[in-house]
Amino acid sequence: MKTQTCFLLSYVKYGDNGAVLNCFSQDQGFQSFFASNIYSTKNKKKSYLFPLHEILITVSPKKGGAGLQNISNIEPANNSIEFEGVKINSILFFVADFLFQVLREEQNYAKIYEEIKIFLEHLYSENMDSYIAFIFKILEKQGISPLLSDEVFLNPESGNFSSQKSLQLFDEEISAVWRNYLAASDLYSLKLKRNVRKRVLDSLMSYYGIHFHGFREPMSLAVIQQIYD
Repeated sequence: MKTQTCFLLSYVKYGDNGAVLNCFSQDQGFQSFFASNIYSTKNKKKSYLFPLHEILITVSPKKGGAGLQNISNIEPANNSIEFEGVKINSILFFVADFLFQVLREEQNYAKIYEEIKIFLEHLYSENMDSYIAFIFKILEKQGISPLLSDEVFLNPESGNFSSQKSLQLFDEEISAVWRNYLAASDLYSLKLKRNVRKRVLDSLMSYYGIHFHGFREPMSLAVIQQIYD
C-alpha cells in the first residue's frame, strides 16, 4: 500500500459505482487512479470528489503491471480547504479544467503543487482575481511567459511586445494588464475591473492556445464568464 496527497483535477464515473480520478501530486505529478464503489449508496466518500479538493489516497499495487492503480482508501488531506458559494465553486471547476489540460506532462511537480496551495489560500480569502494571478504564475512556471519590454502591444504569437497591434484582443489596455502582471512582485495583490477581467481571461486562453500544443478553451470558461455578467 502507498499513501500520497494530491489535488483532484477531474473524475469520470466508470461502470455502476466506480470512477476514474485524475490527480496531481507533489511527488509524482499527474496520475490517474480507479476508485471502485465510490458511487455506491453506502459510500459517503463520493462527497470528496470535488475539483481541486486536496485528498489523501491509499493506493493498492497494480496486479500484473497493467491498468490503473486502485484506490483502497480516500480521505480529505489534513489542511484541505472546503469552499462554498457559486462564484468560488465556478472558479474551482474552471481552474481544475485548465490544470487537467496543462499539467499532464508537467515535470515541475513540487513548485506547481505549492502554487496551487497558494492560489487556494487566496481564493479562500475571497480574492476573486486570484485565478487570473494563478494562471500567470503557471505561465511563468512552465517557461512560456512573454518577454517583458517597454513596447505597447503584446504579440501573443511571438511572445514579445511590439509597437504594432497584432490581434484585436491584445489591444493597448489588455497588453498593459499583461505587462503589469509580468512585472509585479505580488501578482495576487493586483485587482481588475469586471469587464477587464473577462477580456484578460480570454487573452490568457488565447495565449495558451498558441503556445501549448492541444490546448482548448475549457468548457467551464463560459460559466465563469457568466458569473461576472
